[in-house]
Amino acid sequence: MWRDELRAAGFTARRGQQFAGGTDSPDVVVEELKGLHQEVKFVESLNLENACAQAQRDGGGKPWIVAHKRSRSGWKVTMAAELFFRLMRDGMETFAETAGKTATT
Repeated sequence: MWRDELRAAGFTARRGQQFAGGTDSPDVVVEELKGLHQEVKFVESLNLENACAQAQRDGGGKPWIVAHKRSRSGWKVTMAAELFFRLMRDGMETFAETAGKTATT
C-alpha cells in the first residue's frame, strides 16, 4: 500500500476515506505533507489523464500527485511538470500548508 511506502520513507501516514472522494476525504493522510493531495491508484490498466484530472479536482487547489502501481511492479508518482520544477527548486516547503495560500497544480 502507498501508506506503507510513505511510512517506510519516514512519514506519518494513514489511509483516508477513499470511498467518499473530494477535498475532505483524501486517499492517504500525511501530517508532514498536509499541503499535498495524493491520489492513489492500484490498478492494472490506469487512465493516467483521468487520474490526474481527479487528483486536481479532489485536491481543491492544493498541489497534487498520483501514486500508482500495477501488480508485481514498484510504485510510480506522476505530477504536473510545474509542481516537479517547484519541488526541485524549493524542496519540501512546496508542500507546507499555508493559510490562504494554495497552488494551482
